[in-house]
Amino acid sequence: MHGSELLLLLAGSLAVTAIARRFDWPAPLLLVAVGLGLSFVPGMPDFRLDPELVLPLVLPPLLYSAALDSSYVNIRRSVRPIGLLAVGLVLATTLAVGLATYWLVPGMPLAAALVLGAIVAPPDAVAAVAIGRKLGLPRRIMTVLIGESLVNDATALTAYKVAVASATGLALSWSEGIGTFLLASVGGGLIGYLLGVLVHAVRQRLSDSVLESALGMLVPFGAYLIAESAHTSGVLAVVAAGLYLGHNAPRAGYATRLQETAVWRAFDVLLESWVFALIGLQVRLVYRESGVTWPLLLAALGVLAVAVLIRVVWMFPGTYLPRLLSKRIRENEEDPGWRSVSVVAWAGMRGVVSLAAAAALPESMPERNVIVLFTFVVTVGTLLLQGLSLPWVIRKLGVESNEEHTDTLAEAQVKYHAARASIDRLDEEAADSGTPEQVVARLRTIAEHRGNAAWERLGRSEEEIGESPASRWRRLRRTMLAAEREVFLAARNAREIDDEVFRRVQRELDLEEAALNRE
Repeated sequence: MHGSELLLLLAGSLAVTAIARRFDWPAPLLLVAVGLGLSFVPGMPDFRLDPELVLPLVLPPLLYSAALDSSYVNIRRSVRPIGLLAVGLVLATTLAVGLATYWLVPGMPLAAALVLGAIVAPPDAVAAVAIGRKLGLPRRIMTVLIGESLVNDATALTAYKVAVASATGLALSWSEGIGTFLLASVGGGLIGYLLGVLVHAVRQRLSDSVLESALGMLVPFGAYLIAESAHTSGVLAVVAAGLYLGHNAPRAGYATRLQETAVWRAFDVLLESWVFALIGLQVRLVYRESGVTWPLLLAALGVLAVAVLIRVVWMFPGTYLPRLLSKRIRENEEDPGWRSVSVVAWAGMRGVVSLAAAAALPESMPERNVIVLFTFVVTVGTLLLQGLSLPWVIRKLGVESNEEHTDTLAEAQVKYHAARASIDRLDEEAADSGTPEQVVARLRTIAEHRGNAAWERLGRSEEEIGESPASRWRRLRRTMLAAEREVFLAARNAREIDDEVFRRVQRELDLEEAALNRE
């Protein structure tokens, strides 16, 4: 892919994402659909998916950003169901898809069929999480989907390495395969954790938000490359480092947190848009290079059905058998309910990791073109079939979060206690330093406003009672900030102040406005 083609793809994918956001459509699905359509436009260049680009340069930042934004506490609380999906289901899918392919494709070696199973085993939760957030899925479901997506790539890629070695004549024994898996998982997680501890310690001593953010941007690539060079799981190393640094982010400086949040969100949009557009654009290449025939296409659709159904079949026994057999699980874990289990069972869309793994197959792999074709059918088929129908499934089953009131109540209580603590600290400091009373009164008013804002949201809606005091305060303060910004802009244009002065003041106003919009 040339530089001009890459730039064209990035710009076009961002434009499609902008349209999707404007009309509140799921961007990943629209990008895949547009890519599928454009792939057959005459004169359209070939956008070939390069595994050497995707696996070490695209996958690590996407995983790291997701890990930073995930809750370590919630993931630890849900580690058993996440493990059943990210390890148990991945291996079950590898076996089921492998056996189905071996049966459906005459002459396909079993080892090569298992390679396909490992390739299509890990779902990509980007589309599912985007839909879930839009429709307000309960936090527990979102935690399970995110946690699964953070870990399942490591399981699948490890199984993939073992299966490829077997299919290409470098057969591993069962003990060697299990040893490879344990080394990859334990070693990768340990490397990521140690790197996270080291980076956090260094950043605590830098006291420079720009350098701290720059160092943070190196973490996913460093974790992945170090772990892979040590023959462990680069994916788990990235996830472990991201979870550790995300959990300890409150101990970083505010400027670092603000910068990293903005940088990674922009990076996510850019990479995810590019990746899903690239998935759709592969259809012409796959069609041309794999020698598609009707028997092969029908067999690929059969494998797609198996990949979808094995997740549904796994979910219900995997959820309820442990509860039936263990009293401890029944006492410690809330019953998820069959509706929630059904939603998770249908959220099995595949993504770019599967396509990259297929593209990375050695040329000596038996039935390589068949594996690439089947991977593409499963990936695009699950994205369009399950992605388009998942919102309907969620609405039909009535699965929605009822946590908003509980969250607001907890927030209000903590904000009240935090405001009281800040006022007590203010009184102590003011008494010792002789601070003027008008300064103390202003600071006390601000603290009381923050403490009361969440309580106001617990009452009736603003449509019933009109604009609340906190909302009115924020609206008027934003109006005042806009007036200040106009004065400074006019002064900059009239050359009364330098651009450097203007940018410094503008940042102060922007930070205050951002704080108002978050309250």
